[in-house]
Amino acid sequence: MTEQGVRWTAGQVLALAPDAASRKAGSKLGAAGPWSGTGSRAEGAVWGLCKGSGSRPYQTVVDLAGAAGPGYKCSCPSRKFPCKHALGLLLLWSGGDGSVPVSAQPPDWAEQWLAGRRERAESKRGRSDGGAAVGSADPEAARRRAERRAERVTAGVTELEQRLADLLRGGLAAAEQAGYGAWDETAARMVDAQAPGLAARVRELASVPASGPGWPARLLEECALLHLLDQGWVRRERLPEALAATVRSRLGLPASADGPPVRDRWLVLAQYDSVDPKLTTRRIWLHGAESGHTRLLLSYGAAGRAPELSLPVGLALEAELSSHPGAGRSRAALGERFAPPVPAAFRPPGVTTAEAAARYGEALRDDPWLEAVPVTLGRVTPVPDGDTWQLADADTDTALPLTRTARSRPGLWRMVALSGGAPVTVFGECGHRGFTPLTAWPEQPGEAVPLC
Repeated sequence: MTEQGVRWTAGQVLALAPDAASRKAGSKLGAAGPWSGTGSRAEGAVWGLCKGSGSRPYQTVVDLAGAAGPGYKCSCPSRKFPCKHALGLLLLWSGGDGSVPVSAQPPDWAEQWLAGRRERAESKRGRSDGGAAVGSADPEAARRRAERRAERVTAGVTELEQRLADLLRGGLAAAEQAGYGAWDETAARMVDAQAPGLAARVRELASVPASGPGWPARLLEECALLHLLDQGWVRRERLPEALAATVRSRLGLPASADGPPVRDRWLVLAQYDSVDPKLTTRRIWLHGAESGHTRLLLSYGAAGRAPELSLPVGLALEAELSSHPGAGRSRAALGERFAPPVPAAFRPPGVTTAEAAARYGEALRDDPWLEAVPVTLGRVTPVPDGDTWQLADADTDTALPLTRTARSRPGLWRMVALSGGAPVTVFGECGHRGFTPLTAWPEQPGEAVPLC
């Protein structure tokens, strides 16, 4: 939003909701009744007072132009982010009916928070620039730290190889009887070895014996991929640099986004969170209007808290992205932003289902551990296939099955309703388990519909 005439749609606002309950509660607060003292300004801030159950109204303010994406502050006790009051205020503002007038100056309580947030962003940027200078001041110390970590990782890899050999020697049936305990212990050892990527893959092994018929074959496949990753680390100095960087990334070793910055208008294709007991990971897919690149932003929050970076689906922001190292990797870091995100009418070009499957196969050549690739399917129709669903190509005789995760999401029914039997454009992740739809558009020009 660079001008008050450019507003988000209700769908883009509700895409920020952390869960269905917040979406429903926020929708109820999207009317003028409970609000007073509302206002907004062209720099990208909205504020207001919402009547609650207590004697004092809740003070709610939203910063739409923050460097890390929209920010929210509310005096209510909710731990959700954004809370229902922030969602309701944005819905009221998005209506554009004058309920949130343009104001030159926000009230003191809102101005203090807005100013503080931007000061913290500037301070963080300064520390980041300074940190790079400090880190390069003693390259010898950095080299010694890297060597010590490499030694610990090598010890962890060696131990994991022994664990896999013991499993295969004793037979895969023993994995079903062992349960989670042994795998959790091995994963903890990988954490001690400073290889969190290995720890995550080991934890996934524990769930395979409980995944239904055919689990021994799936467990053997996962063990083979783990062995391949272990051997990639042991022989990393003989690998091409891009593949060696991929191995380091899969092991969980940190790497900076050192690729050249690409400035573009980046369309927000999808945003979704995955939660474990210790961490919330947010994935945001972006597509460059000029470059044609599809890139992934990752941000993290402590358990129970949403990550700070949040970009509603269907908006576009002019910004620079820098890619992380690795063969065929799509992860990038968000650099300088030149304008707040605004609604966008364009969408990425679609491919056929056969071309999508071929893209995944080609990507595996550069990264054998890749679960899925980002793909936009053009002119596909969701159709039932026995107990499952698939996306049938309207122009060919091919189709892609939906993943089990996709079939259990309510987004499947939103996609079916949007289609109504007609072709739609769908963005999602295509991998060996099938296709996971994340966003859909109607065949005719229309608003993006988040599916996750």
